[in-house]
Amino acid sequence: MANKFLHTCYRIGDIDSSVAFYEKLGFSEVRRMPIGDEAINVFMALEDGHPILELTYNHGVDSYEMGTGYNHIALAVADLDGTLAALAEQGIEPEKPPYRPGGRTTGSRIAFVRDPDNYRIELVERGDLTE
Repeated sequence: MANKFLHTCYRIGDIDSSVAFYEKLGFSEVRRMPIGDEAINVFMALEDGHPILELTYNHGVDSYEMGTGYNHIALAVADLDGTLAALAEQGIEPEKPPYRPGGRTTGSRIAFVRDPDNYRIELVERGDLTE
């Protein structure tokens, strides 16, 4: 059976701040889908237009406990320093400066940022994003 990854879902406390944050990372809002009177799903996509991130706002809930199982999602970026500089201009700072995990001296550098609901996003420097 062939399967295809569709999306990741986060529960969010504020639609506008979450959408604005992900737009700064290169996402765009594709559509909003009300779920009865209880929630609104906001679908976000990268350049290809495929909605890979679903932001779910449940009416009357402004925060969630993340638990210990969740860690992060990852986005490839062509230029990590340039991306972080552009994010800094918009008030988004990394948890710590870019680094190579495990003390490696070669390979991709990474940095983590956090969204308005404290979800971690790993930015992975890839240079050529066509791969």
